[in-house]
Amino acid sequence: MAVKVAAAFIFMLFFLTTACQAKLSSTFYHKSCPNAESAIRTAIRTAIARERRMAASLIRLHFHDCFVQGCDASILLDETSSIKSEKTAGANKNSARGYEVIDKAKAEVEKICPGVVSCADIIAVAARDASAYVGGPSWAVKLGRRDSTTASPTLAITELPAFSDDLGRLISRFQQKGLTARDMVALSGSHSLGQAQCFTFRDRIHSDNNIDAGFASTRKRRCPLVGSDSTLAPLDLVTPNSFDNNYFKNLMQKKGLLQSDQELFSGGSTDSIVSEYSRNPAKFSSDFASAMIKMGDISPLTGTAGQIRRICSAVN
Repeated sequence: MAVKVAAAFIFMLFFLTTACQAKLSSTFYHKSCPNAESAIRTAIRTAIARERRMAASLIRLHFHDCFVQGCDASILLDETSSIKSEKTAGANKNSARGYEVIDKAKAEVEKICPGVVSCADIIAVAARDASAYVGGPSWAVKLGRRDSTTASPTLAITELPAFSDDLGRLISRFQQKGLTARDMVALSGSHSLGQAQCFTFRDRIHSDNNIDAGFASTRKRRCPLVGSDSTLAPLDLVTPNSFDNNYFKNLMQKKGLLQSDQELFSGGSTDSIVSEYSRNPAKFSSDFASAMIKMGDISPLTGTAGQIRRICSAVN
């Protein structure tokens, strides 16, 4: 009996230890690398000061990482004989940006704490710092993720939202990741900083009736029916360099550039959320921060799973 009790105690101790190891915490590096977040913040601010658009790119990079295999930095892996990269798949090809900024932040952290801080955590912190630097909300980032040793271009194609998705499909994609419709609308608000390529909104401005005529006419000047596929246009024409709630006001005026954006306000279940955020910027900021924290919890590798990459673009 004593042996069984002892065995049960050891098992319970192991379970509790494993559970603790697996739990993300904003204080994860306080002892092992206390200056990690400061080093990351400096690198991120430098990059955005050089190019304002990088703020949106870094927030999007975190989103595209978490939606494929979880928040594990798989999006950063380059193509090798044994790894198929996500960088050239689906919504990432010639679109996802900021890899070199994460590499720079990682290099700075490695100087002070080699082999301690994961690339996955650096992406998460970078998204928070990018938001804060351009006037958006800030939040305590939960840390302790580890880096994957694999990538999945197939999942990048099938699981990332598409610019042509309707509302039902969008809600379903987010629900599959444990995120609500409100989380989805809040996260979409970061599009106030983003830009899109002509080929992603051509059909909308030339063929869609659910669009402001003047807005469509303006966009057609640089996005004709043929050609100019990669020409960029800001998703928010009014305040393209500010993290604010104008994105939602634009949707209510039928000035969403992407079809998937306008779907959030087209007579469906998310209309009321868009309307609320258009009136209440503080509520939008609060919900955006909460949704980013939830997104950062999607299937992280913790404990002894994965690894801490020394270089973010390659496994050790």
